[in-house]
Amino acid sequence: MTQGRTTQEYLEDRQQYVARGVSNGHAIITARAENARLWDVDGREYIDFVGGIGVLNVGHNHPRVVAAIQQQAELFLHTCFQVAMYPGYIDLIRRLSQRAPITGAVKGALFSTGAEATENAIKMARSYTGRPAVISFTHSFHGRTLMGMSLTGKASYYKQNFGPFAPEVYHAPAPYAYRGVSGEQALERLHELLRTTVDASQVAAIIIEPVMGEGGFLPMPFDFLRGLRELCTEHGIVFIADEVQSGIGRTGKFFAIEHSTDERGRVEPDLIPFAKSIGGGLPISGVIGRAEIVDAPAPGGLGGTYAGNPLACAAANAVLDIFEQDDLLGRSVQVGTVLRAGLDRMAARFPQIGEVRGLGAMLALELVEDRSSKTPASALAQKVVEAARERGLLLLKAGMYASVIRVLVPLTATDDDLREGLARLEAALEVATGVGETVGV
Repeated sequence: MTQGRTTQEYLEDRQQYVARGVSNGHAIITARAENARLWDVDGREYIDFVGGIGVLNVGHNHPRVVAAIQQQAELFLHTCFQVAMYPGYIDLIRRLSQRAPITGAVKGALFSTGAEATENAIKMARSYTGRPAVISFTHSFHGRTLMGMSLTGKASYYKQNFGPFAPEVYHAPAPYAYRGVSGEQALERLHELLRTTVDASQVAAIIIEPVMGEGGFLPMPFDFLRGLRELCTEHGIVFIADEVQSGIGRTGKFFAIEHSTDERGRVEPDLIPFAKSIGGGLPISGVIGRAEIVDAPAPGGLGGTYAGNPLACAAANAVLDIFEQDDLLGRSVQVGTVLRAGLDRMAARFPQIGEVRGLGAMLALELVEDRSSKTPASALAQKVVEAARERGLLLLKAGMYASVIRVLVPLTATDDDLREGLARLEAALEVATGVGETVGV
């Protein structure tokens, strides 16, 4: 990196040399980061409520993650696991398999990105069932590869004119209670899809995010998830819980699907793709699940040159150590409690907040023009993001209409960072909406 260059100089080079299709939520150039704080090349400090889009549950540059990377870097950087195996890969899969909310033998494989994980979960399901079709849901996001885009339930922004897409992918309506689609109605529409469009005997897998991320932090109703599980069991369909964004402690459970438990027992998926925060900032992903499904592809059917890279495995094992040694799941619950209280107070002040929703520390505000019409307030959401950045807080939008403000602050953030971040968000809402003066957080 050229020393002493300003943000403006970098932005000019970005405009000239970086592809237009790579979007940027904030026109800042990062110089360094630590825990829940980030500094740009001009020396400005920000509280980070984005966390690399859910990648930094253990915060920026966690000392134990950095130390693990450094230690591994002194040994070797790469062998390719398919050529020469190494302890970190095997240890990580063992530890994650033992955490899986799945009864019976569990196995897994590592990859590099969330899209790779979801795509390989589909490969496992098709190999296991011998069937072609896959059902996903509206409002979902499953990656930017051809299969990832095909699975994603949002045409604008992600799909553009990139088709034709992968065949035999079908979309059913997702539950979205705030916009009038209940879990019961969504199940009815899914059964209708199976009667009118694709027969259940042809469906290899149903894939769903237990909490939809890009879709606007929509927690899937428990009865809906149980209905999916029962449907999959009845028809021999593989049930895939995509935990790329909702997993690794974000919701107060290690996997968000673990919230789906009542007196009848828990809803168990067959496969769990994961990524993002497992690497503490390094690119790594994977799939864990029922051993007979994971083992369906023959040798050579899974893998990748960089899949389960040694440095990323070292970082991921350090992340698991932090969760186990520092009770980070307990901290996730605490963070969620603080955030929910602050966001609920804002909802009481600002009529433009239609709903506060989410699980644990995975929370969001849906902004509307007014609560009667529930018209999505996309322009207002952008104003809030910009006003927050001016006050030293980084936020990101989500949702079908980009009208949802989501919070993905590191679980390691201090209470002071949480309170100050909420105060800056409230001040940004005041500026964007013109409502009142801050009464404190």
